[in-house]
Amino acid sequence: MARRAPLAEDPASPDRPARRSPAAARPRRSVLRRLLTPLLRGALVVIASALLAIGLLAAVDPPTTPYMWSESRRLGHVEQHWVRLSDVAPAVPRAVVAAEDADFCLHWGLDLRAIRAALAEGGTRGASTISQQVVKNVFLWQGRSWMRKALEAGLTPVMEALWPKRRILEVYLNVAEFGEGIFGIEAAARHHFGVAARDLTEVQAARLAAILPSPKTRDPAHPTEALRARARAILDGAATIAADGRARCFEGD
Repeated sequence: MARRAPLAEDPASPDRPARRSPAAARPRRSVLRRLLTPLLRGALVVIASALLAIGLLAAVDPPTTPYMWSESRRLGHVEQHWVRLSDVAPAVPRAVVAAEDADFCLHWGLDLRAIRAALAEGGTRGASTISQQVVKNVFLWQGRSWMRKALEAGLTPVMEALWPKRRILEVYLNVAEFGEGIFGIEAAARHHFGVAARDLTEVQAARLAAILPSPKTRDPAHPTEALRARARAILDGAATIAADGRARCFEGD
């Protein structure tokens, strides 16, 4: 008895998954490539521009910042006078570091211990280092978006690698806000106390450092009792970092 030849499988059978034609998949990949290529190019341009700006501003003083520019537009004018760190009273950088970032000399831009503490407290306390604030103020924009925070976290170690600690602190002291329309330690010293930054006393330096978290609502020349208490704590902190070596990276010429 003759055997029957096996039936050929039906390629259109519902029990057999249809094979995707390579020609059909190619247009989809082509569309995806056309969408991603401009994004990748844009990202590379942004990264290259940021690296160039960070390298340039290691030696060149920034003429303004995005926030200073926006405040100048809003107010019509802002006060800022650039000053070298060597022309600032030594009490000032110690007070500011004690108030804002006591481990400034120990970290590489991101203070992981402070970040963990902030997360443990549910994000109710700040964890930005002085280096992060310089990146935000000079290269980025104000706000709390995740995109800005991601860029800040990526650019900060790069700046730390290219800039000495003294340069980071010098730029910070010259672009930080010390009152409405008052930017930088020289303008702050003149506006609030009628002296140059090199002539600030330890108490005046501590009071200026004490207003940094909220410079528009605090007056160092007419401090409340709470501000006086904060300034006293900053004075103690400044003495501590001077004694234990945490001020060594920015002191001296």
